[in-house]
Amino acid sequence: MRRARRARLARWSVNTPLAQWAIGLDAEDPAAEWARVYRMQLASHGAGAAAAIGLSSIDLALGDIKGRHAGQPVWQLLGGERRPIGAYAGGIALGFSPIDARVAAAEDDFARGYPALKLRLGDTPENDCARVRAVRAALGDAIVIMADANTAYTLDILRAVAPTLAAAHVYWLEEPFPPHDYRRYRAARALTDVPLAAGENHYTRFDFERARDDGAITLGQPDLSKTGGLSAALYIARMAAESGIRIHPHTGLTALTALNMAASLRFLAAIANGGYFEADVTRYPPLRDGLASGRFELAADETYLPPTGAGVGIDISADLLDQYPGIRGAGYV
Repeated sequence: MRRARRARLARWSVNTPLAQWAIGLDAEDPAAEWARVYRMQLASHGAGAAAAIGLSSIDLALGDIKGRHAGQPVWQLLGGERRPIGAYAGGIALGFSPIDARVAAAEDDFARGYPALKLRLGDTPENDCARVRAVRAALGDAIVIMADANTAYTLDILRAVAPTLAAAHVYWLEEPFPPHDYRRYRAARALTDVPLAAGENHYTRFDFERARDDGAITLGQPDLSKTGGLSAALYIARMAAESGIRIHPHTGLTALTALNMAASLRFLAAIANGGYFEADVTRYPPLRDGLASGRFELAADETYLPPTGAGVGIDISADLLDQYPGIRGAGYV
C-alpha cells in the first residue's frame, strides 16, 4: 500500500508535467531527453522528489528502448561485461525484531548463501548495540555486517553506538542523518572510523557533488529510481571513482521492483568501482517477483549475474500493475 501511494505521485509526475518535454524527442538519445527535462522542470522549479523520480523513470525507459533497438544489454552498450556481482541480504525485510529472531534471520541469510547482510538501526542505542553484538557473536567473522540507521540518529546517539560498531567491524553505517544534514555528516567523521554510506535519498548528481566535496560520505548508494536514472548514476559513478569512492546502489523499499533490480545489476556491470548489489530477502514482494519475467537468484558462488536480454533485460507484466493501482494518501501509514 505504501508503495502504491508513492508510485501514484511519481506516475502523475511522468504523465503530466514531464511528458510534455519528453514526447517528440529521439528515444535513442537519453542524454538529450535528460537535459531537456532537467532544464525545463528540475532546474527551474527545484529538484523535488517527484520530479526527480519521474525523470529517473523516463531515463530508465529510454535506456531500455535503446538497448532493445540495438539488440544488446545495456551493460554491453556501455562497454561493460557480464561479471558476477557480490550481494548482501537487505531490502524491506529489515526490522526491529527481538534479538533471538534477528540472529535467526541472520543465520538463515548466511545459510542461503549471502556473505553479507544489513541490520536496521535507529531503535534505541542499547537495542541497536545489542543486535549488532548478537549477530557478530553468532556468525563470527564469516559474515560482513552493514548497518542502516534510516536517518534516525543524532550526534549523541552516534557517539554512544560508535564503539560497538567499530568493535563489531561494521562495514558501513548507512544514512545516520537526513541527506541534507551536511553539518552532522561532517561532524560525524570525528566520532567514528566506521565508513559512512548514503545516497538513496540524494537526487541528481548535484547532491552527490556536495557530498563528495564535504568528504564525510565515503560509500555512495545512488538509487536509479530516484537519482535521475542510469544517465545520472553513470555520471555519479565516474565522479566517485575519481575520489576513490565505491558505489553500492540502493534497491530497497521505494525502489524494490524487478525493474530497478535489473537496472542496478546492469549498472554495476558497467562501472569500474561497483560494489555490492542489495538483494531483498523478503519471501514474496509481488513487485519484485511478479512484475517481470525472470527471477533474481543468488548463484552458488554467492553472486548475481545481470540479465542477458536486450535493454534492461526483463519484460513487465501489465496485468500485475493493474492489481496495484495508485491510491490517494500519505506515503507512510
